[in-house]
Amino acid sequence: MPGMTGKSSALPGGQPAVVLVHGAWHGAWCWEPAIAALAAAGVTALAVDLPGHGDDPGPLGDLQGDAAHVTGVLNALDGPAVLAGHAYGGAVITEAGSHPAVAHLVYLSGLALDDGESCSDAANEEAVAAGISHAGRTELAAGFVTGPGDTVTLDPDVAIARLGPQQLLSLRQQPWAVAWRTKPSTYVVCTNDQAIHPVRQRILSRRCITAVEWPTGHAPFVSRPDLLAGLLAGLVARPSAGCAG
Repeated sequence: MPGMTGKSSALPGGQPAVVLVHGAWHGAWCWEPAIAALAAAGVTALAVDLPGHGDDPGPLGDLQGDAAHVTGVLNALDGPAVLAGHAYGGAVITEAGSHPAVAHLVYLSGLALDDGESCSDAANEEAVAAGISHAGRTELAAGFVTGPGDTVTLDPDVAIARLGPQQLLSLRQQPWAVAWRTKPSTYVVCTNDQAIHPVRQRILSRRCITAVEWPTGHAPFVSRPDLLAGLLAGLVARPSAGCAG
């Protein structure tokens, strides 16, 4: 199936497959170390290229278009899925995760949006009340480079060159469904994250059934694929549980 890497069928015996949804500017390529670690654990996994990202020819989609694309992937599965989303991918799975095939949601420093929220203002009131400090942190917005058609890319001096453009509209839209209200969910807080403040992540994590904290940066699927594979493999074994282990 176009726009995916990995396999697209559930495991024998009814165990779920793992479906991985990347964040803004990324592509399915970012999950390659995690897919390898999952394969070593005997877990079927596939990573989705959102429209216009990675190997998908485009055009870029908005939040609803991205969620519809993931819904199409879920429609093609032979069985249930553990659906994981990184950063902006968390907003995508918040909407797409209402699909009946989804047995469990995993937010990896993900934007678990509520009704009326966008990625740009997720949990803003709670974050202000918590007195979040950005002192000494990398300012991601300083690396924004605007492009045609209301898109933004990241300066390669600030982020890796393989990152591509992102539709700004997708970061301003609100989800049409909020799957974490009806599905089991786990939130992974990345405590050294320089893109999404860990305090904001902890606020968002309270919306999920269970939260875990890892001492990683924004991309544990690259730096600690073993941690991610362990979590997801445990959820595949019992997807309706709060978390693995």
